[in-house]
Amino acid sequence: MESRNPAFRGKNLGQQQPPPYSGYGTPEMLNETYQAPAYAPPATRPMTYDDVVVRGFLSLGMLVLTGALTWLLVPTPTALVIGGVAFLLQLGLGLYISFSGKANAPLVLTFSAVYGVGVGAISHYFNDLYNGVVFQAVIGTALAFGGMLAVYALRIVRVRPKFVKFVVAAGWALLGLMLVNLLVQAFGPDTGIGIRDASNPLAYVFSVVAILVGCFFLLLDFDEIERGVNAGAPEKFAWYSAFGLTLSLVWIYLELLRFLSYFNRE
Repeated sequence: MESRNPAFRGKNLGQQQPPPYSGYGTPEMLNETYQAPAYAPPATRPMTYDDVVVRGFLSLGMLVLTGALTWLLVPTPTALVIGGVAFLLQLGLGLYISFSGKANAPLVLTFSAVYGVGVGAISHYFNDLYNGVVFQAVIGTALAFGGMLAVYALRIVRVRPKFVKFVVAAGWALLGLMLVNLLVQAFGPDTGIGIRDASNPLAYVFSVVAILVGCFFLLLDFDEIERGVNAGAPEKFAWYSAFGLTLSLVWIYLELLRFLSYFNRE
């Protein structure tokens, strides 16, 4: 079965590079994946947990830096326009990284920098409306990360193929509903289909489900990291792991930001 993270799927790296981690195979299959053929060049250093931690901090650090600069230096009305453009750019970069198989330091850090501009703009906007909500969302995201890490480490929830299919399907379903909501807002009522309308109980349900799905994606990220390290994935795949973690954490943060704003409305 293929990995849920597109960064690990469909990599035809050729004989000049080690074959990729495909995710969610048996340990024996994963080990076979990284048995270099006789004609292959010397293997690169295997990925370690420290590699993932360092690259994860670099990716998130870049995002926080550009987000903070956007918040401090750009007025809110202008920041919203710049943030919208940034979100479109990060979407393009994210899709390129996911499907091209070329995640590396320049690409992932550029993605994080652009994404940070969008996150900083929307954070400033929400904090102007609901003072303190950004701090609450940051704390909530940190607690979600710590909680999911503990859940995974203690094997309270085990990542199985059926679980992966469920989480990926739920993620696509949520994205589909968001797109439909945007289209309805553009051509119909401002409230859309109600999933982002604070006066509609459906909005609360949608946000809770979205936060939970983001947490489940963290479990999938942890599983891929563990399997990659155990299988001896090349060091460069740590950038894919950092990319995936950044996506999951920002997803949780943005959904928490919106959810908490519902309780701060007058």
